Amino acid sequence: MTLSITREEALNLLKEYNKEPFHILHALTVEGVMRWYAKELGYGKEEEYWGITGLLHDIDFELYPEEHCKKAPELLKKGNVSEDMIYSVCSHGYGICSDVEPKHEMEKVLFAADELTGLIGAAARMRPSKSVMDMELSSLKKKFKDKKFAAGCSRDIIKTGAESLGWELDALLEKTILAMRSCEEKINKEMEQI
Repeated sequence: MTLSITREEALNLLKEYNKEPFHILHALTVEGVMRWYAKELGYGKEEEYWGITGLLHDIDFELYPEEHCKKAPELLKKGNVSEDMIYSVCSHGYGICSDVEPKHEMEKVLFAADELTGLIGAAARMRPSKSVMDMELSSLKKKFKDKKFAAGCSRDIIKTGAESLGWELDALLEKTILAMRSCEEKINKEMEQI
């Protein structure tokens, strides 16, 4: 896994194509979640790669939603992003908007956690605290079962992601809550400066 771009360069590249605070917040959240998973799953030396891949995964979505994962390689190449990171970014849309299959555990985590961070984020915004810090697995499971809640977050993708990792769904849900707790404060501070 080749790291050809710094975190600062990646953030600048993201902001070049993404202006909506919601999209930047999502990118920062997925970055933080990926960094947590890298350490949690024994890939600590690859944390920067995992994080930057998470940060850039939706680089083309705001400007080119109809070409999501198809426009990304062109934008990422302009930013001197390595071919293996471009592959990883495109793999998160497997079966939806991309035929690039997640192979590495990192790519499978990105596929599974990307959609789930949206669901958890929506659930957190409904809480009095507006935070994941006090979110319990049981309340997330209720939201997960309610198909009308955050209807844009595909439960099938989340389930497929858990299966591809060989995890129980509850394990994916619980780990991703913990991952989002690990970075919530840092992201809130970073969003205040954007």
